Amino acid sequence: MLELQAITKTWRPSGGKQRLLLKDLSLQVPQGQTVALLGPSGSGKSTLLKIIAGLEAPDAGRVLFDGQDITNLPPEQRKFALMFQDFALFPHLSVQDNVAFGLIEQGPRRATARAQAVEMLQRFGLGAHTGARVWQLSGGEQQRVALARALITAPRLLLLDEPFSALDADLRLSLRAEFQARIAASGMAVLWVTHDEAEARSVGARGFRVVDGALQQLW
Repeated sequence: MLELQAITKTWRPSGGKQRLLLKDLSLQVPQGQTVALLGPSGSGKSTLLKIIAGLEAPDAGRVLFDGQDITNLPPEQRKFALMFQDFALFPHLSVQDNVAFGLIEQGPRRATARAQAVEMLQRFGLGAHTGARVWQLSGGEQQRVALARALITAPRLLLLDEPFSALDADLRLSLRAEFQARIAASGMAVLWVTHDEAEARSVGARGFRVVDGALQQLW
């Protein structure tokens, strides 16, 4: 279970005044549950994901997972997966090597990781695209590659940052259902950030809105 305890973070834009972005924010995300997080741009949603992932440090508060304090643990040791809204795929790598990348970082031999990537891509209906470059794929296919890359490492926690914001409405609906099914099968804890309340209510067992740096529970 992910547990956030009194997370506080200030932010100073370039040339601007410092402001409190997150204030004493606390949250629990149990294994097997998806929690949705709503809020306008600049409310601190993405910053919170980066703190959980270990990409930024909180000014105060603690991040725990299964009771262990991981606040100061490096990102690569947390065994979390973070999916950005722009997919963050590597254009110079093939689809297969994009999916294998995270697995290789964990230590398996390249040949083993690439073979597992092929298996994962076949499960996602992308077996015919293993040798393609990601820029040759459609937006929906790129998003499937991004999810395959996240899930192949068997993360303890999946963090989704506006995963469908770049896609059209029909594709968002179909991919949302597909993602929900694949995430449910994995049994992992998921924190799903979105600005779309309909999407949040569809995917989240619980939903919160970031208001003045704190969480307001919606359901």
